Amino acid sequence: MKHLCTLCCAALLALSAAAQPGYRPTPENLASRQQFADARFGIFLHWGLYAMLAQGEWAMTNLDLNYREYEKLAGGFYPAKFDAQAWVTAIREGGARYICFTTRHHDGFSMFHTAQSPYNIVDATPFARDVLKELCDECHRQGIRIHFYYSLIDWWREDAPRGRTGLGTGRPEGTEDADSYFAFMKAQLTELLTNYGEVGAIWFDGVWDQDRNPDFDWRLDELYALIHRLQPACLIINNHHLDPFEGEDAQVFERDLPGENTAGYSEQGISQLPLETCQTMNGMWGYKITDQNYKSSDELIRYLAGAAGRGANLLLNIGPQPDGELPAAALERLEEMGSWLRTNGQTIYGTQAGPVEPRSWGVTTRKGEKVYVHILDWPDTELFLPLPASQLRVTGAVRFADGTKVRYHQDNTGITLRLPERPETPDCIIELTTAR
Repeated sequence: MKHLCTLCCAALLALSAAAQPGYRPTPENLASRQQFADARFGIFLHWGLYAMLAQGEWAMTNLDLNYREYEKLAGGFYPAKFDAQAWVTAIREGGARYICFTTRHHDGFSMFHTAQSPYNIVDATPFARDVLKELCDECHRQGIRIHFYYSLIDWWREDAPRGRTGLGTGRPEGTEDADSYFAFMKAQLTELLTNYGEVGAIWFDGVWDQDRNPDFDWRLDELYALIHRLQPACLIINNHHLDPFEGEDAQVFERDLPGENTAGYSEQGISQLPLETCQTMNGMWGYKITDQNYKSSDELIRYLAGAAGRGANLLLNIGPQPDGELPAAALERLEEMGSWLRTNGQTIYGTQAGPVEPRSWGVTTRKGEKVYVHILDWPDTELFLPLPASQLRVTGAVRFADGTKVRYHQDNTGITLRLPERPETPDCIIELTTAR
C-alpha cells in the first residue's frame, strides 16, 4: 500500500492519460461489476517476505535494506502453519464474499510460482509451495471470489523504473529498462490470468510512485487491454487516488469512505463505477509485531455499514503472520462480524446506497421496496429523515432485529421516527417499507 505522503496531484493527472481509449465493458464484465457491488465485504491479505521482519510491508524501503540482503529472507521463509482451507473458511464464515491477495508487493517478491523470475515462493524458499494456487483452489471450492493485488513498483528488480520510493535499496545506477520491466509485468499478469482459474479483479497499486515524474508512462493501456482480453469479466481496480482512468471497472478509496478524506488520499471525485474502500483492522497492512491496536468489532461493523450506505464495498485488511497463520485478534473480529452479518446481512449484501445521504447519525441502504436506516451514532428519542412523502411514501416501520413496530410521522418535509429504547448494538437498524 501507499506510504503516507503528500501527493503531487497535478503531476499525477498529467501522467494519467486515459488508459484503453474507447473501452467498452463486455456483458461478462458488467455482470462481474454487479456481483462485485452486491458482495459489499471483502478481505485484503498483505503477505510476503516482509512478514518475517514483522515491521510492515514497507520495511525494505523504510529501513533502506540492501536488496541483496533482503532477498536472503527467502531462504528462511517457511510458513509451516499456512492452511488455505482454514483461511478461506474463517473469511467466508466472517461474512466476506471475496479475498484480495498480494501476489507481488513493492519488495518484488512473487507469492506465486512464476517463470519470469526465480525470486518467488516456490523457487526461492524451502517452503516450495504455490500458496496462491492453494488459496485460489480453496476459494473456488468454497465459492469465494479471488482478486489479485499486483504492484506496479519493484524495489528489488534492477530494471524497474525508479520513483520516489525504494531508492535506498542499493540497486546499481543505470540499470533501469522500462521495456524489459513492462514485458516482465505483462508476462506475470498473463500467468496470473491463465494459471489460476477465474479471477475477479486485478488490483493495481503504485501509480503514485511517479508523482514527481509527470512524463512517466505506466503503459496502463497495454496492461488493461491484456487483462480484458485474457479474462473479459476480470475487473480492473487501481489504487492511484485519482478519478478513474478509462479502462477501469471499479473505483477504490484508501483508508476513507467515499466522500471523506481524513487520511489525505481521497481528493478524487466519486464516479458511477462500483466503489470500494480499503481499510486496516489495526494500523499496518503487513504484519507488524508491535501493532496490536486492532479496531473493535463494533467499529468495524459501523465502518461496513457506513461503506454500504455510500454504495461501497469494504475491503478489510489482515496481515498474516510469518508462520502462515492469521492473527488471533483478526480471527476474533472476523467471527464477530460474521455473527452480525448472519443476522443483519440482508441490510448490507446486494443493497444500494439509500435515499438519504450519510448523516452524522448514520446511513441508509436500500433493496427493492425496503429502506434500512442504520443508526450508528444514537441521536435523541426522535430521528428526522429528509424523505418527503412526495419522493418516497413510507407504509411501515419496524426494528429489523425483532420486528417491533416503530411509530413515525411523514409529511411533505420528511419522516420522523420515534425511536425505541436504545439497544446495546453497534448498529440499530430500522426497516422502512415504501411505496412510490
